[in-house]
Amino acid sequence: MTAHLTPHTTSARVSDLEAAGRRPAVEAERIAALLTAGDPLADAVIAELDLHGTPARRTLDAGLRKGPAALGEQPPQAVAALLRQVATPPSWVDPLMLHRGDVVSLSVPPMWFGLCAVTTALAHTYASPAAARLLTRTGRPTQTALHQLADAGVWARQAIRPGGLLPGGPGYVATVEARLRHARLRATALVDWGMGVPGLPIGQLDMARTWLGFTLLAHRALAAVGIDVTGEEERRLYQYWAYVAHLLGLDGNLYRDVTDHAGAHRLHQLLDDMTPCPDATSRTAVAAVIDAQAHATAQAPGAALSEEQLRALLHCILRKALGDSAADRLRIPDVPAVTDLMPLISMVNRETRRWQTFSPASAQEARREAAEEPEPATEPIAAVLPLGVAFQHRSGVRRSGSPAA
Repeated sequence: MTAHLTPHTTSARVSDLEAAGRRPAVEAERIAALLTAGDPLADAVIAELDLHGTPARRTLDAGLRKGPAALGEQPPQAVAALLRQVATPPSWVDPLMLHRGDVVSLSVPPMWFGLCAVTTALAHTYASPAAARLLTRTGRPTQTALHQLADAGVWARQAIRPGGLLPGGPGYVATVEARLRHARLRATALVDWGMGVPGLPIGQLDMARTWLGFTLLAHRALAAVGIDVTGEEERRLYQYWAYVAHLLGLDGNLYRDVTDHAGAHRLHQLLDDMTPCPDATSRTAVAAVIDAQAHATAQAPGAALSEEQLRALLHCILRKALGDSAADRLRIPDVPAVTDLMPLISMVNRETRRWQTFSPASAQEARREAAEEPEPATEPIAAVLPLGVAFQHRSGVRRSGSPAA
């Protein structure tokens, strides 16, 4: 089973956009081709795992952690093809970059990375109604949001660590597992497709939204609290996350020309034009993410702000990151100036960051401290399980007492 069913033609969708005066035809056609595109390699793996069961899952797990050489003589064809693809870095990848990790994100204090980057990335993803529908389908959006924040935070921390994306590394394994979870969700979504549910959740365009959430939107959120990056840091950030996109199975046409925030902004505008406006489902999902993050952070040891204060802070951050127009569509409140903590927080963070980046030695020390945060807990591959089983598995895993993101 693959995720390439098309409920409308590309030309029909483009005609709708042209009628609304939203994008030129040529630019729209280039992206519209991906409106119902999935990830053929990962989609084929999910079908193969459902066919062959436990032996195929064990082969996949061994190949992820030990490389294609661990596959044996007659591995499942789709599993072997996926593992060969992810184990072979593109020619443009700098091996030293992978050993260093994402030095830009590692320079951000872990609390702010979770509060700003992870929350904003999920909120931006769920601004797409098709993706939001997956969160609210359980009937317990806040509880599901807690799991989503935890999963996204664990994955991101593993992906940015030095050596994390080297073959067999924790970030490498977690990223391919995330890719397979996307494929599992697509396969499950196709069951609903015939019942009139619009949109293909976690297709190429939604995956690109998530990628932009951890790059452009995350750093807009961080800038809102006084954590800015230089032009050179932007270049390094997008070089690193281009490889993350490769491992996630993102179409190269979406990310290979994006080398800085300006390029990411152009892609972001184009995707917004191709994505339906947020609906009630999106608003419910984003509100659940905000509530879950505020609650989890307030409950963390040493928390200095109440849950109400953290919720107001998140509203401010998201309005800065997403923009007032998008925030209004998502019904994210505009916090009154008298309760706005952003100016004070920004001043403190800018002063702290100035000293952290005062010299190469101080910058290296800041990254070392971030990298030495306790290693996030990992779970067995849930991506290969049927969706209901995967949710049951995650809800039964006891997590640490650290903030959810």
